[in-house]
Amino acid sequence: MGIRRELFAGEVLYRQGEPSDCAWLVEQGAVELVAQQGRRRVSQGVLGAGELIGELGLLEGAPRSATATACEDTVLLAVDLAQFRERLEGGDPIVRTLVDSMLRRMRALAAYVPEDAVLPAEDVAMDDPGERSGVGRIRLESQLRHALESGELEVRYQPIHDLQAGAVRSFEALVRWQLPGRGPVSPAEFIQLAEETSLIVPVGEYVLDRVIQVLTALRDQGLEALPSIAVNLSAKQLVEPGMARQIVQRVQRAGLPQGALKLEVTESRMLDYAPVAAVMKHCRDHGIPFALDDFGTGYSNLTHLHKLDFEYVKVDQAFCRHMFDGPRAMAIVEAIVDMAHRIGAQVIMEGVETHDQLGRLDELGVRHAQGYLIGQAAPVEQVLSGEAMRWRERAAATA
Repeated sequence: MGIRRELFAGEVLYRQGEPSDCAWLVEQGAVELVAQQGRRRVSQGVLGAGELIGELGLLEGAPRSATATACEDTVLLAVDLAQFRERLEGGDPIVRTLVDSMLRRMRALAAYVPEDAVLPAEDVAMDDPGERSGVGRIRLESQLRHALESGELEVRYQPIHDLQAGAVRSFEALVRWQLPGRGPVSPAEFIQLAEETSLIVPVGEYVLDRVIQVLTALRDQGLEALPSIAVNLSAKQLVEPGMARQIVQRVQRAGLPQGALKLEVTESRMLDYAPVAAVMKHCRDHGIPFALDDFGTGYSNLTHLHKLDFEYVKVDQAFCRHMFDGPRAMAIVEAIVDMAHRIGAQVIMEGVETHDQLGRLDELGVRHAQGYLIGQAAPVEQVLSGEAMRWRERAAATA
């Protein structure tokens, strides 16, 4: 069963009495549900785009209560039981208990219903905005699963300037998603969605695979100095059983030099420092350095900073943006840079947009700068051609 299914008018999606192996979300088109009750043929209505079909039978484990037939050319997205269960188990334990209790009661009541009784429709159109909002998130999750399966996510690469070398020496891999019919989906939206589910792990692997492919292609071009590419992983990905070993093995199988792949982790997402620190040490021991991302925002916790083994501190763009607002703003930037240097970490300053900012960072001894002045996230073709590294020529042309 694929995640996405297309039906022509009159084609049957499933038949009454078949096992409920998944629910379906109508992406476009319409589906009619018809139940056979003894000799009677009972229409349970037509459900259109945005409606969910078969979720109750899926949760109950009961056979299909009606036959679903496409009224016109129709596109549907599959929603399996694991998706529902993952949401349920990750929610409020009281709500989870109530849902499980309700399902048990429904199964018990169903045993007393005569076989020829006319049952109420399992699937009805939704009018409640709250329900529609929930189905919207299920829809986006299913679309993200399909995008992963079909390779529709794009990985772009934002250049990072090495002030000491006077050239771009590294990139950050950023995933982008262009959803047909909607346009670009905000990374904040779909990454948050992925982190709420198990999708964050395959999303991370997807990005990692493409980054290794790019690094391999650059190496095969015969570059004397291979740029490094950083991949942002959540703590949930890092502590996934076997993930650290898989990362190391992929780099070793590709024959990449040490430091070609870098990993970034955001401290605010860390739930348990001990296993994350162990994973970081394992990767560093095999030549894969770490950066602490978005430093200074969210839940940055200085009391745990010494427990994490990293070589880079990525300072959130807000600090660079406001560094000239006044003496106090500049003092904060100076203090962060000084602290990072004192613990032996290099600083990567995000959000660099002006030459004045870049000059002041150089005076402070900041080694790396990232932002629109250096370049926006570029498609892979510009990385392979070398165009994404030539930011000084672009900056001079627009000055």
